[in-house]
Amino acid sequence: MLILVGCHKPPEQSGIPPNFVMPVTMVEAMPLSVPISAEAVGQTEGAKEVEIRPRVGGILLKRKYNEGSEVKAGQTLFNIDPVPYKIALDQARAQFNQSLARAEQAKREKKRLEGLIESQSISQREFDNATSDESISIAALSQSLANLKQAELNLSYTNVTAPVDGISGRFQFSEGALISANTSLLTTLAQVNPIWVRFSFSDNELKKLGGALNEKNVEEVSIILPDGNEYTKKGKINFAASEINPSLGTQELRATFENNERQILPGQFVRVRVTTGKKDGVFLLPQLAILNSDQGNFVFVVNEKNQATPRPVITGEWKGKDWVVLGGLQSGDRVIIDNLIKVRPGMSVTHIPSLKK
Repeated sequence: MLILVGCHKPPEQSGIPPNFVMPVTMVEAMPLSVPISAEAVGQTEGAKEVEIRPRVGGILLKRKYNEGSEVKAGQTLFNIDPVPYKIALDQARAQFNQSLARAEQAKREKKRLEGLIESQSISQREFDNATSDESISIAALSQSLANLKQAELNLSYTNVTAPVDGISGRFQFSEGALISANTSLLTTLAQVNPIWVRFSFSDNELKKLGGALNEKNVEEVSIILPDGNEYTKKGKINFAASEINPSLGTQELRATFENNERQILPGQFVRVRVTTGKKDGVFLLPQLAILNSDQGNFVFVVNEKNQATPRPVITGEWKGKDWVVLGGLQSGDRVIIDNLIKVRPGMSVTHIPSLKK
């Protein structure tokens, strides 16, 4: 509501009878403590968002989960054709057994020659060759063992499991498709408990909150869901950028919230309210009570003679349907909150019992 004080005429010049008394509703201004807070639009995301890719390639035999369902860490999600990897494992095991036999033979040969070298029945060169053969066979055995472990690991990778608890995504392939190791994206997992919310505040908003935010100076973080209801659980700041984004002029922030009942899903847009403290000695007035002129915001207060008197005020932010008044009022002031379009400076008003505010 825009009303210019300069345009108001005294009651006697506006056609209003001199003895007319305007009935109005008033509120009695009472100092309060209000939270120092600000709101911003944020977007939710999973605390962990994991891409599920196979570690070995092959034919995708079966999907073992329901898309969009909750899965547990270690749960099998996909089966890849294991036959080629079983064959590779058998080959690696056979190679290992062969290397083991050769190593044992080389060890026995060296031990046999140890007695002969002492009696000088053989040359030093023959003994050195036997020693080298033993070392080579031991190295080959180590290589065969590594190949065997790799073959066992590859076979285990044919069961693709969930690395974390989370909500499964859409299946990107069909059963029977040929997939490639480390590149084919099978699905995604989003850990939704806890849930994260990303948001940011501008320089001006940060000044109202007392400066740059961090985990220590933020007392409370809450979110308002898309349906307008406030989420019952409170959050905590778990990331605060150490600098202002030069392209956006904002400080990037992130908060974490408990989400046991999966009430919040990744990707939702919510409003984030951050509280850094309280401000004492301020007043809350209905938004319609605050008028505007070229000189700034003002209200009509009722003086001792029950006359409407304009009073400049310093306003802060909105709190629901109320406006925070930071200065210009005193405790006990009676502020007019209706019929303001008819009220003129100096007009007599009917004293309606005030409401505490």
